[in-house]
Amino acid sequence: MLAGEALAISTSSNQSELAPGINYFFAVLPDDLARSEIAGVGERFRKSHRVSGSPVGIYGLHLLLCPMGKPERLRQPLESALLAAAGEVRASGFVAALDSAMRFSAKDGQFPFVLCADTATTESALQLRKAIAAAQARVGLQVSGVSSFLPHVTLLHGHAVDAIEESIAPIHWHVREFVLIRSFFGQSKYEVIGRWPLAIESEPEMHDLLAELANMPELPQLPGEE
Repeated sequence: MLAGEALAISTSSNQSELAPGINYFFAVLPDDLARSEIAGVGERFRKSHRVSGSPVGIYGLHLLLCPMGKPERLRQPLESALLAAAGEVRASGFVAALDSAMRFSAKDGQFPFVLCADTATTESALQLRKAIAAAQARVGLQVSGVSSFLPHVTLLHGHAVDAIEESIAPIHWHVREFVLIRSFFGQSKYEVIGRWPLAIESEPEMHDLLAELANMPELPQLPGEE
């Protein structure tokens, strides 16, 4: 885990409740190549559909996994509890894929324009989300609606975004870790305050079929064969 990796400068809070203007959530970050591809798709859609709004900065792009749970019988500072919960999570990495673009329903008067994950990514991300929620519950943070989940990466928020739902060429990256992010309301600022590796899934063993055939014992000759 690498603590204090800042995407935006801020100060840490050890209060048992949320400080004004601060929130926390767990997420997956695209790698550099995927981040560039995501930003490129966003730029193409902004031009072709004349989508306007407040874009998410390229280094703020993320796939939200799990929000911070509601404190219930919390026995330690909030941020410490989140860090402790994340350290208990045991899950495997996976390949993430975004394969569609769409506009979500308005939230706080703005329409999020997002790239959505495919079915396989949704299943893998949901398992990780459940593991994070369960770990939070053990430290006194209850997450509601765990199974209600559509993984996506938000590109921008706009006031007048037309209804859009289109397929895109899939954007892939290997998810090898998850992070805890401290966010700041109304500032589009994020700070990564913890990283935790995911188990590497073993790849299926590849067999050399020709070598196997060469090492097979000769079959007895059948009657009538020469």
